[in-house]
Parts: sequence; C-alpha cells; structure tokens
Amino acid sequence: MKVVVVGGTGLIGSKLVALLSAQGHEAVAASPGTGVNTLTGEGLSAVLVGAEVVVDVSNSPSFEAAAVLEFFETSTRNLLAAEAAAGVRHHVALSVVGTERLPDSGYFRAKIAQEKLIESSSVPYSLVHATQFFEFVAGILDSATDGATVRLAHVLIQPMAADDVAAALLGVTVGAPRNGRVEVAGPEQFRLDDLGRRVLTARSDPRDVVTDPAATYFGAVLEEDTLVPLGDAALGSTRLEDWMAR
Repeated sequence: MKVVVVGGTGLIGSKLVALLSAQGHEAVAASPGTGVNTLTGEGLSAVLVGAEVVVDVSNSPSFEAAAVLEFFETSTRNLLAAEAAAGVRHHVALSVVGTERLPDSGYFRAKIAQEKLIESSSVPYSLVHATQFFEFVAGILDSATDGATVRLAHVLIQPMAADDVAAALLGVTVGAPRNGRVEVAGPEQFRLDDLGRRVLTARSDPRDVVTDPAATYFGAVLEEDTLVPLGDAALGSTRLEDWMAR
C-alpha cells in the first residue's frame, strides 16, 4: 500500500520509510525538502493521491509556546482536511508518553491540541505515545544545564531507541486503526538524574549532575511517574548499554 510519512526525512521518519519499503510498501517521505509543507498546504493534495495511510512524525522547528502551538494546530488541520479529501483510511501520529500530565509545558500543551484535532477528525486514527528517545537524552541534559551543572529531578524515565520507535510505528501503520492510543517504551527504567550521570560519564563529559526536586523538564515540574507509562506498554528491545556501545 502507499504510505505517506510526514516528517519522513527526519530521525524517526527516515527509519520508518526504510522499514516500510523493505516490506514492499510504497513509502513516500513528505517534508518541506521534498516539496510538501503541511503549514502552508503546499504539495499535500498531490502527495496524498492514492495514499491509504498517513503517518505524522513531524515536529515544530521552534519549541516556543506560541510557535509550537501554531505549528501543530495548523499543520494537523491542513493534513487532516487533505486526508479526508483524498480518502485516506488511517492517520497515525507519534506523540509522547505523559503528554496529558505535562500541561505546564507549552510544547506538551501543543501536542494535546494536536491529539484533540485528530480524535475529532473523520479520518480513522492511531496515536502512538513513545517515551523519550536515547537520541534525545543529550538535549534533555543541555536544557537542564547551568554553567557546568545539570539540574535533574530524581524521577522515573524509561527511554527507548529510535530504531524501536520506528519498529513500533511500523506495526501500527500496517494494522487496523486503533481509534485510540498505543504506548511504547524502553525495556528499562532509570532515575532521570542517575541516567544523566551515566550518559555524561560514558561521554567523558565533565558536567556535574545535581539532584534537584524542583528542576523542571522543558518548563514543567515532574511527578514521580510523569515520564513513564502508567499501564500496559509495548517494550522495545534495545537496552541503554547496547545503544551506547554502538
């Protein structure tokens, strides 16, 4: 079948396109670089001709609250309208575990808004909530850095490899719409501050991690289990040590 992957040239999208192609599907990477812009609508109608499934793994170029809300609301509205007109039968969107528990963050408020638009659309859908990627841990540490100090809360986190995220998306994409949420996570839980220390040590990074209960996570104060699945979740197979060894 034809599957259009919005954000298909990025970290997760490019992996998903490769997996779909390996299974014999017609996987089309859609991004501004390939002439498809969900914010303006440019190229949407053309790329969706004959598409059965659309997977949205795109992300906002800015994490500033107003900008990220504008991105997710506008791009999602444009995408869903074009899908309905083209007869797309399944909309798959990648989101984040704990999104609904992080309303203090402008980014996560925007993701909530995106999900509400998808849920109210006429297009059958599946929402894939993933925990943070190993590949983004460095960004988490950088966002919590003040000089040579990294301030992190002693809360649970269950990160996963981007390869495992793409594999989970593949399974949802080729299946029937869930009209609900699927949660995926890594095989191990850590404490966020302990994870930060392990990663910095492995990279010979001299920064010092300080455990701070008041430390925020992209503008939001974390509870013990904000970043981990609260119920059943499909678990990836890649462990932190194996990922770092690569």
